[in-house]
Amino acid sequence: MKLCDKIRYLREVEGSLRGLGRAMTQGEVVKAIAAEMDASMSQSYFSQIESGARPHLTNTTRLLLAKFFKVHPGYLVDDPEGYSAELLSDVRGQEDKLDLWLVAGAERFRRDPELRRALLAVARHEDSRRCLLLLESVLETPQLAERLLDALRPEIAEAARKPIAAKLVKKGAKR
Repeated sequence: MKLCDKIRYLREVEGSLRGLGRAMTQGEVVKAIAAEMDASMSQSYFSQIESGARPHLTNTTRLLLAKFFKVHPGYLVDDPEGYSAELLSDVRGQEDKLDLWLVAGAERFRRDPELRRALLAVARHEDSRRCLLLLESVLETPQLAERLLDALRPEIAEAARKPIAAKLVKKGAKR
C-alpha cells in the first residue's frame, strides 16, 4: 500500500472512531491537528501527501501524523514491493482483523454509499463476526432475506423488483 492510500485509510478510520460515520475531510484533519497536537500543517501540504505528489515525509511531519493517527511512524511509508496487507500480526485479535478488513472494504466501495455505510456499520458493531454469521444464516434460509428486506428496507426491495418486472413485461410482449 502506498503512503497516500494509507493516509486516506487513516482519515476513514479516524472519522469512524470519532463517530462521524464518514472519513474526516482533509480540512478536518488539519484543524484537529492544530487543536489537539498544538502543531500546524497546511491543507495543501496534507493534500499533496494524500495525492502522492509528496511521496516522502519529513521526519517532523511523519512523527506528527503518526501521533495524531496513533500509528507507528514506520507505518507512514510505502510498503515494500510484494508486501501483503493481509499478513497481520498475531497480536491483534480476530475481531480487530475483521474490522480493519471491513473498513478497508468500505474505502474500496466509497462510490457506493449504501454498501459503504453497511460495511462500516458491521465494522462498528462490537461483534462483527457474529453479524456476518447471522447474515450467512439469513441468506441460507429460503426467502428470508427478501422478506426482511421488504419489512426493513422496502425502497431497496422495490428497486430490486423493477428490473425483474420489466423483463417479464418484455417477455410477454414478444409472445
